[in-house]
Parts: sequence; C-alpha cells; structure tokens
Amino acid sequence: MSTFSISRSAHTSAAPEQVVPLLHDFHEWERWSPWEGLDENMRRTYEGPARGMGAKYTWEGDKKAGAGTMRMIRADERGAGIALSFTKPFKATNQVTIDVAPAAGGGSDLTWTMTGEQGLFGRLFYKVFPMEKMLAKDFDKGLAQLAVEAEKDAAKG
Repeated sequence: MSTFSISRSAHTSAAPEQVVPLLHDFHEWERWSPWEGLDENMRRTYEGPARGMGAKYTWEGDKKAGAGTMRMIRADERGAGIALSFTKPFKATNQVTIDVAPAAGGGSDLTWTMTGEQGLFGRLFYKVFPMEKMLAKDFDKGLAQLAVEAEKDAAKG
C-alpha cells in the first residue's frame, strides 16, 4: 500500500465564522460541493446530529456521483475533519480536512486536503487517470463555491 495526499487552497473575503457553519452541516454542502450537480437523481440520507461531530451524510447516485458516506470527526472553529468512505464506483476510505484560518489581510484562507491509502488497483488506475489532476479541479471548484456562499451569507449579515 502507498499513501497519497492531495491539497488545494483558496482565499475568501468572508470571515471564518461565515465559512465554518457551511462545513459543519452536511445539508449546507448542497450549496457548494463540486459533486452535488453530478446526478440529478442523487439520493441523500442524513443521520445523527444535524451538524458537527457525529453528523453523517450518505449519498447514492445513478450515474457519475457514485455512492458513499461522510462522517464528521472534527468540527471546530478551525474547520472540519471527515471520514470519507466510497462504495461505488470502487471502495476506498479516506480522511478529509477542510481548514479555515483567519487571513492576515482579512477574510479566510481555506485548505482542502484528502489523504488515504492506495492499493495495487488504485495505483494502476491513477497512473492512467492521475488522481491529483482529477481531484484538484474539483477541490478548486468546491473551494471557489464555498467562498461565494460564505460571502453571500456575510453580505446578509
């Protein structure tokens, strides 16, 4: 097994207190997650607390979205930590963090990181389809959408 880590960063003019609630509540992910629009018939299930530690989100799509579960394992003023398990199109277990730090000039600096183990199949698959290249654009899109939504919330007051 080999490990991988993919990390992308962005900046938003929204303060951390506008960003963090969008991370801690999986219902809010529909507003900014880069994968939410992949499958119009995606089925979503929410379990546990409405937000924060122990909240759980399960999805299953008919087409591109695949299937899996996210469970909130860290929810604090610095962001969120998530245990991510994919069941389709292939099985994988990863750790995700989305960190929010106050920026020196105002606003927030955002960093989305995913780490995990790659078995033989994963290493072969990602030689043909580079994981970092595939996920980097999704992480960038998600961070940009997260920034837009946090800035909208900040403008509302």
